[in-house]
This record gives sequence, structure tokens and C-alpha cells, in this order.
Amino acid sequence: MSNIPSFGLGTFRLQGQVVIDSVRNCLELGYRYIDTAQIYGNEAEIGKTIAESGVARDELFVTTKIWVDNYSKEKLIPSLMDSLAKLRTDYVDLTLIHWPAPDNGVALKEFMTALAEAKAQGLTRRIGISNFNIELTKQAITVVGKGEIATNQIELHPYLQNRKIVDFMQTQGIDVTSYMTLAVGKVLNDPVINAIADRHRATPAQVVLTWAIQLGYSVIPSSTKPANLASNLLAKELSLTNDDMAKIAALERNGRDVNPAGLAPVWD
Repeated sequence: MSNIPSFGLGTFRLQGQVVIDSVRNCLELGYRYIDTAQIYGNEAEIGKTIAESGVARDELFVTTKIWVDNYSKEKLIPSLMDSLAKLRTDYVDLTLIHWPAPDNGVALKEFMTALAEAKAQGLTRRIGISNFNIELTKQAITVVGKGEIATNQIELHPYLQNRKIVDFMQTQGIDVTSYMTLAVGKVLNDPVINAIADRHRATPAQVVLTWAIQLGYSVIPSSTKPANLASNLLAKELSLTNDDMAKIAALERNGRDVNPAGLAPVWD
């Protein structure tokens, strides 16, 4: 993993005091990677919590994502500057295009060019994409250049392993960021996962997060409970056997949970 830390905190659906508590707790536990997005409506709370935490900015890795309403060349950079103001920082470490949104009227070339310009201006250290298929990733590379896209953040868990896009990304040196790594909790009841967890005296969540990390992916699980935040972080210390990994690989069932009309591409 060269571009992005392997373990962070996701903040999707966390707002108000809930996100403040989650970010404060995670920073106290030693998390240093926080993932947010313009559409989450929590950048200001995250910025306030970081500012009050006493953690130095250069110790943190902060990601945000540009929402589809801001893809035009007139709006993208101003919207990112607004995000920076809310986050109380001069730059973010990574800025992603949140969805390819093929129907929203802004060409991929326009928003990828604007995103590259944001990096050139120092507003973001790295740029990337989210929820892109292989063809759209190829188009994005054509616009910004090979080696410029740090990651593609995609839904990825034992029930949706996305091997085609993952294989392609790895040939291009693009890091995989897995969101919904626990499949909205569904994999936590899986008997295969639970049997592995029992053998390792680990939690099912730790097993699944470790599986993704051992494959070289970044993970950004969210939690509002300090005990779960602490427990999840221990996934970095677990080690699964080749047999464990093979058993989890066999759980693939193309079980996609997130597929919003108008925003999502045609999946590989």
C-alpha cells in the first residue's frame, strides 16, 4: 500500500453529535485516517473535532469526495475549498469523485480535469475515484495520466469481491479502498466467518477486515461504539492463514448492496 493508510474511519450516515463522538473516540484510540464526503453533511463537525483533538495535521490522512452537483469545472474547485473551510484545513490528503454519474450532464473529462487542477493548486495531495468500473477508470487515467489516480473506492466485501475491477486496478498501480467491508453487517453472521473467528479467538468483524487488509486493500469501517472502534483496529494485528483466505474467497455471491440509479456505472 503506497498511497493510502490501510485502516481508517468511515463516517457515512454519521452526523451531529454522533460523528463528533465517533471521530473523537477514534483519534483517542490511535486512528489517523478519516474518510468523509460532501454529501455526508458532516465535514464541519469532523473539522471541529480534529481541531479540538490536538492531533497534528501532518499526522492525519483526511479524504473527502466531490458530490455530483459540483462536477462542473466552475463548481468543483470552489466546492472543495468550501469543504476545506469546513474541515479547518488548507488541504485534504485525498479527494475523490464520488460517483461516475453518467447521466448528470458533466463529461468525465471535465470533472477529472478540474480534479487534477485542484491537486495542482495544492488543495489536495492525491486524487482518485469512487464507484468507477474498468472502462470509466481507463477514461479517467487517460485524462489525468497514469500514476495520478491514488485509489478507486468501491463496495467490496466477502459477498462482493469485485475481482475484475480489482485485477485491473492492480495492473495500473491504483490502490483498492473497500467500503461496506462488513456488507452492512451481513457477513458477521456467516458461519464460515464465525468458524474462522472462533479459531483465532477474534471477532467476525476483525476476521473480515483482516481478510481485506491481507489482500492489500484499505478499509474504512464506521462505528459509533468505542468498544467496536477499538476492536476493529485490532484487525491490523490478526493474521489469517492461506486456508482461511481461501474459505473467505469462496463466499463470493455478487451480493451488491449499493447501486443508485443515475449515479452508478454498468458494473463489471
